[in-house]
Amino acid sequence: MDLSHLLLFNAALLAAILSPGPAFVVAMQNTLSSGIRAGIATGLGLGLVGALWTAAALLGLDLVFNWMPWADTAVRACGGLYILYIAYHMWRGAGAPLATVAKPASQAFGQGVMINALNPKTVVFAAAILATIFPPALSRSETALIIANHFLFELSFYAAMAFGLSRQKVRDGYRTIKRPLDRLSAVALGALGAGLMLNR
Repeated sequence: MDLSHLLLFNAALLAAILSPGPAFVVAMQNTLSSGIRAGIATGLGLGLVGALWTAAALLGLDLVFNWMPWADTAVRACGGLYILYIAYHMWRGAGAPLATVAKPASQAFGQGVMINALNPKTVVFAAAILATIFPPALSRSETALIIANHFLFELSFYAAMAFGLSRQKVRDGYRTIKRPLDRLSAVALGALGAGLMLNR
């Protein structure tokens, strides 16, 4: 393994993060509504579990989902329900003033953890990317480096996003369009949650 493999892996991670998904939507909404600490905490939870999924993929956990489809179905159902739960509360809170919807960093971190923990497609994606990019028979140190790289890359991305979105001008702009933006985000999350439950 060399640096080019990690760079390709990071490019694939960036594409996955930027693609429409509950992780990006929740991280964005938490930052806009609750500030930079909540945004970074969400990213910390997302990055931690994303790195754990990469570790699981390196250990072959994607094969477990192939051998036991019921486990994949159960995780998808739980994940879809959790995302629908978040979408429901986001819709209900759309009309509330910005100051009343702030959440503590611990809650934002928990949301990040749950979003990625209840999304089995993450481990399947990681397994496919790892098999495509990295050479076989990785050493323990190389495996540890890949896992740490994943965590730091996701955390850095969401921390940078939190810094940008938490600027006062951005938050002032968010206040003016909070209701439609939150409801649009809630609809998007609802669709993603339903899709996670129904997609086979």
